[in-house]
Amino acid sequence: MVVAFDEMKGSDGALRPAYGELFRWLAEVPSDVLDYRRREAEVLFRRIGITFAVYGEADAQERLIPFDVLPRILAAAEWDILRAGLEQRVKAINLYIRDVYTRREILKAGVVPEELVFQNPVFRPEMNGQKVPHDIYVHIGGIDIVRVDPETFYVLEDNARTPSGVSYMLENREIMLRLFPELFARHRVAPVENYPDELLATLKSVAPSTSSADPTVVLLTPGVYNSAYYEHSFLADKLGVELVEGRDLFVKDDLVFMRTTQGPKRVDVIYRRIDDDFLDPLAFRPDSVLGVPGLMSVYQAGNVTLANAVGTGIADDKAVYSYMPAIVKFYLGEEPILKNVPTWLCRDAEHLSYVLDHLEEIVVKEVHGSGGYGMLIGPMADKATIAAFRAKLKSNPKNFIAQPTLS
Repeated sequence: MVVAFDEMKGSDGALRPAYGELFRWLAEVPSDVLDYRRREAEVLFRRIGITFAVYGEADAQERLIPFDVLPRILAAAEWDILRAGLEQRVKAINLYIRDVYTRREILKAGVVPEELVFQNPVFRPEMNGQKVPHDIYVHIGGIDIVRVDPETFYVLEDNARTPSGVSYMLENREIMLRLFPELFARHRVAPVENYPDELLATLKSVAPSTSSADPTVVLLTPGVYNSAYYEHSFLADKLGVELVEGRDLFVKDDLVFMRTTQGPKRVDVIYRRIDDDFLDPLAFRPDSVLGVPGLMSVYQAGNVTLANAVGTGIADDKAVYSYMPAIVKFYLGEEPILKNVPTWLCRDAEHLSYVLDHLEEIVVKEVHGSGGYGMLIGPMADKATIAAFRAKLKSNPKNFIAQPTLS
């Protein structure tokens, strides 16, 4: 069992140095003032519209993003460890995706089982041999992290398809600055408000070679009913790019165009927040009304860039996750800086037996799931839910992995 880390106090109960100033500040501020500012933050979030929805719940209503008046503090040295680990992991993920769709050296070496790739529904044969600008497939990565001691961070999962959530971090910082300016005055806090500029520069840097000197970038959203629509709108505004739906784009002469009041305008880079299946009804799901007919053919011709690339799901599959330490070593020749949470692959009979015997204690995830959907959190689940997952596991064990709870 991995034990959770107390951010403010060490294992000996002593206050950690990074939290000294925050602790002194808390001693000066009355609790009713903290509670008032927390409620004020909720009012601001509601007024701005910072919400999300959880699909599949009986009351799938819009929720406010939870706001904690106590910030999580990372000292510069701690952030250096985390940053190095994230850079290492995303670099390895990009090398893995390129290899799978080209030389497949890692499969030939037996490091990753072939069936985890070729029998994977998110494997895209259309990407075999497909070149992408600068060999970058994952332009935006969402790596879920948990901490267990001052120098050890665990990766819970990798999100390489359409990761979401950065807008909430940016808005959280903005609200903190507005409500607690005196707290920032006591610390040298690294800025985050330059994220949109960095993202836009990244997107423009991977524009096709046939693009103009100032490539056109758009953000493709499924629409207002998507759970992350607030983020799509927020990012498009901060990036200074058009927020478009599939119906706003069309394909002509092996190029993608955007409909505007001044006539068609060529699109060079699409920051897409739509899953592969719905991108192009001519290439993937024919019933999709969210995508752009013919988009994949333009992409394969190298005349438009998609961020993230098509087919990146082979790197954030939960079963592939358990091989990430080996993937890092294979491509980089380095030990992983960020550890993996111990994982049981339910495709393995021995692992499955253990999982079935300990469902009340562990977390079970669908290997192709994302965004927290399709999960069982054993300690929080009722008997009916556990029984339902037990039946699912017995029926299709290959579809699940399990991990210990981090408590």
